Amino acid sequence: MSIQPPQTNTALETEERLGSGAYALRRLTLVRGEGARVWDAAGNEYIDCIAGHGAAVLGHAHPAVTDALTRQAAQLIACPGTFANETRARLLERLHTVSGFARFFLCNSGAEAVEGALKAARLFTGRAGIVAMHRAFHGRTMGALSATAAPKYREPFEPLVPHVAHIPFGDVAAADAAITDETAAVILEPVQGEGGVHPATAEYLHAVRQLCDERGALLIFDEVQTGFGRTGAWFAFEHFGVRPDIIALAKGIANGVPLGAVGFAAHLPPLPTGSHGSTFGGNPLSAAAALATLETLERERLPERAARLGAWALDEWRRCLNGHRQVREVRGLGLMLGIELRSRVTPLLKRLQARGILALPAGPTVLRLLPPLTISEGEWATVIETVLDEVRQ
Repeated sequence: MSIQPPQTNTALETEERLGSGAYALRRLTLVRGEGARVWDAAGNEYIDCIAGHGAAVLGHAHPAVTDALTRQAAQLIACPGTFANETRARLLERLHTVSGFARFFLCNSGAEAVEGALKAARLFTGRAGIVAMHRAFHGRTMGALSATAAPKYREPFEPLVPHVAHIPFGDVAAADAAITDETAAVILEPVQGEGGVHPATAEYLHAVRQLCDERGALLIFDEVQTGFGRTGAWFAFEHFGVRPDIIALAKGIANGVPLGAVGFAAHLPPLPTGSHGSTFGGNPLSAAAALATLETLERERLPERAARLGAWALDEWRRCLNGHRQVREVRGLGLMLGIELRSRVTPLLKRLQARGILALPAGPTVLRLLPPLTISEGEWATVIETVLDEVRQ
């Protein structure tokens, strides 16, 4: 047995050399996580307010999820939808209980959930038209991309799926003009994430709901980022008193293990056999992770905790930053928070990283924070104060 010499290239160098190039890599190699903290290859510690783009709602290496994955991996991983499975069945029951939706199609990601929702809307209505919103982000597959508004995502891949119109978010008159008897569905995010952390108003969502009902269109909520406690309720639609016909879910559903779901209201029929499918969708391993995640969210009352911690941050930032020359607006819901600057956000993200806080942009000028819902009060206080300190520079 010969001993191989140590590799001279780092993980970062290898990913730059062999990766697709699709990601703008930060100069950071993460090797371990626990709770709301992660560590890099040099041993530096960070409070993670990215959390897998909001997916790690319970934080990293949560023991309930780790245990569920370990037990399920030793029992059964692959089980296609043509066979029933007890773990998957328990997940469907739990999803029904927490959301009130009648049926679910299980897939692997948010983009797949949006694709499934759009396909189902066209199938159920026999119509082609889709109305989506300016500033929307729904994913990067061709259907989800067609509903996504920003030219930087769309233009390299045009022509996209036809019969998709984009209208201003929050504009009832624009919705009235766009929703017709040829509209299959309106799709929107109750809180726009990638577009800048913009919550809808209840009045707007009620008006869109009414227009859809009057004109026979279905209402789709993309709750990929807002679902599973992120906004301070199980689902963002609960804040507004408006239920969609179809809901797209992913991210926090399984604490970062790949899983997505499309939920259908009781008045919609089952999908016709063979009309849609997914090889890995609803596999028992992901289903086990999701069950552990949902049970922990409920047992520890984490949606309520997110509401309290989010309100704390918004109160502090608004009190200290309203009228500040660097800040346009502070907004958010629960632990989905944004600070819109009057300048580019990248320098702020770099300064925060240098001080041990990992955060996201939401467009070129918005700082976005999506911490685990389990973040400790001490960690969250550190985040609040560090962000204040750096924004006021």
